[in-house]
Parts: sequence; structure tokens; C-alpha cells
Amino acid sequence: MRLTSDFWIKAYLARLRLAGIPAFVVTHGDDTAGAVLVKLNTLDGQARAFQRSFDLSTGDRVWVVLAEGHEAEVDAAIARQRGFDPDLWVIEVEDRAGRHLLDEDGLT
Repeated sequence: MRLTSDFWIKAYLARLRLAGIPAFVVTHGDDTAGAVLVKLNTLDGQARAFQRSFDLSTGDRVWVVLAEGHEAEVDAAIARQRGFDPDLWVIEVEDRAGRHLLDEDGLT
């Protein structure tokens, strides 16, 4: 059984808070099954957007980079995704060191 989007996001934000990493919900998607994008803002004009995907070779869910580069370009890529999916959640993480915790156990 999969977790609802709302539950996963609350747990993710709590984990970030415990690590002292600021994050907030930019766009509130569907509580039950909305897809999630995570934007990592490194506060130097650069950003990366991550989305969950399936690794076809293993069947695992993994986080992959959707877009990276200048923050405005990443925001434009996120806006395009929101145009395709009105149920999409967008979480923004702000960390100069580039920490996002998506590579930790339990967040895939």
C-alpha cells in the first residue's frame, strides 16, 4: 500500500525541519494521489527540480532530476509540469549546501 501524498509530504517536511533545512509547500496538489516535485533552491541563483520515477531495471521508485540550472529556468520547467498536471504538489527546499534528503532511506 502506498502513502497518500499529503502524508508523505508532512513526513518529508518534518524530516527537513529536524535537519534544520527550510522548506515549504509552493503548490498544494491532490491530497491522496498528487505527484510531487521537489525544487532545491541553493540561494545562489541556481536550482534543481526532482521528480519521482520508476527505475525500469529494478522496479524501484527513485528521484530523478527534472530540470537544473538558473532558478528561472527551473521555475519555468515546473510551471510546464503544473500545466500538464493540476494535482501536482511543489515543495521548495532552500539550502546553500544542496541538501534535500531525497537520497535517504524511506523517501523514495
